Amino acid sequence: MVSAVFHSPAQAAAEASAQPAAVAKPAPAQPVQPMAERRPLLDLRALAGAVLPPLAGLALLIGVWALLTMNSTTFPTPAATWEAAVKLFADPFYRNGPNDQGIGWNILASLQRVAVGFGLAALVGIPLGFLIGRFAVLNRMVSPLVSLLRPVSPLAWLPIGLLVFKAANPAAIWTIFICSIWPMVINTAVGVQRVPQDYLNVARVLNLSELTLARKILFPAVLPYMLTGVRLSVGTAWLVIVAAEMLTGGVGIGFWVWDEWNNLNVQHIIIAIVVIGVVGLLLEQALVALAKRFSFDD
Repeated sequence: MVSAVFHSPAQAAAEASAQPAAVAKPAPAQPVQPMAERRPLLDLRALAGAVLPPLAGLALLIGVWALLTMNSTTFPTPAATWEAAVKLFADPFYRNGPNDQGIGWNILASLQRVAVGFGLAALVGIPLGFLIGRFAVLNRMVSPLVSLLRPVSPLAWLPIGLLVFKAANPAAIWTIFICSIWPMVINTAVGVQRVPQDYLNVARVLNLSELTLARKILFPAVLPYMLTGVRLSVGTAWLVIVAAEMLTGGVGIGFWVWDEWNNLNVQHIIIAIVVIGVVGLLLEQALVALAKRFSFDD
């Protein structure tokens, strides 16, 4: 039988004082966390790296242009061209008759032709590219024709359009169509051919129809290739329309350039060259942004 031992408060205090006190261990030192650097809302260094080189290149071009035309009596200087551009864009949508319209109307007319011809090319070229890439027999049939017709100059197609349609506007649209269709056909076909065989095997096991296969498997895999073809085609279409309008006449940026040459207005020709380049760049950048939007890359 265990007996409990009771101590008085004085004895308990004496025993507690006789025992050695426990040595408190120091807490381990915590590593000093560096303060997070606050990123500025506007990265000036990145902005300068993106903006300054193009500005420097543009300044170099204008400087060389000014130096070469310093004593010229035929080619306009940058200052004279700038003054003409300010007057030209002060009223870009005037109309003084069917053959005397502002540069804004000419750009819109050219863009309208490009939209129609390019849209028709997309409606035909993309499905044709799917069929060529999907079926080997059709690929062997059509590939020689594509290789034969693709290198033909755009201006070689214009007389065919004039002969068939008997009018300048449909002939120009036809020329855009036949010249911008090839990049979409080729890139779409290549994209279909590069679809992994495992995907097709799964579709065969699931007994998917060709329409379901194209919609569920082929289209998502081919989309980056297809958008690349579309981007190349729109650049070709904008390039072709300028040359076609020089020969067909009417309203359009190409005809406007040719008309200014007949008037020996070199300043307006230079302005038109810059406008054509800017519009083509904007079209391409819009399609690049569209391609990035639908890209499957991380």
